[in-house]
Amino acid sequence: MNDAPCLLVIDDDPAFNRVLSRALVQRGFEAYGAQDPESALALAREHQPEYVVLDLNLDGSSGLRLIEPLRAVNPDCRILVLTGYASIATTVDAIKLGATQYLAKPADVDAILKALNATDVLIDDDLAAGPMSVDRLEWEHIQRVLGEHEGNISATARALKMHRRTLQRKLAKRPVKE
Repeated sequence: MNDAPCLLVIDDDPAFNRVLSRALVQRGFEAYGAQDPESALALAREHQPEYVVLDLNLDGSSGLRLIEPLRAVNPDCRILVLTGYASIATTVDAIKLGATQYLAKPADVDAILKALNATDVLIDDDLAAGPMSVDRLEWEHIQRVLGEHEGNISATARALKMHRRTLQRKLAKRPVKE
């Protein structure tokens, strides 16, 4: 019987998923990778992971929708939301839904392990610093409205009175740091 802690990586980027899973196996974990919500929940039910690394954006849908079902499978699992689109709004939403940590990409394996094992929520200094620039405020507002519409780009664009393609272009950019 394997005593290694079980970890589930949920990320729609197959290369990132494979590399992170392999690195975690080398660090002593029994790691499984899933690229979509259905296979993630199936693997979670089968293996009851103690840790989950969850991408915020899973092929256009919100990874936050998986937090509650993952918690239902194992209420004690530690869930790290990992994203290239960090915002205060999504950080708050993730923690409220039951994630234990939130980390912005790019993040190396050491940062991921530190976040998974931290007892307090780690807030990125860049996110917590203030006051925010107008560009950063726009980014935060878009993320809040996107969260309210459960990641639906079309509904978010309508709510923001913005063309869908314009919103997609804004979302494709990395958030501004200041």
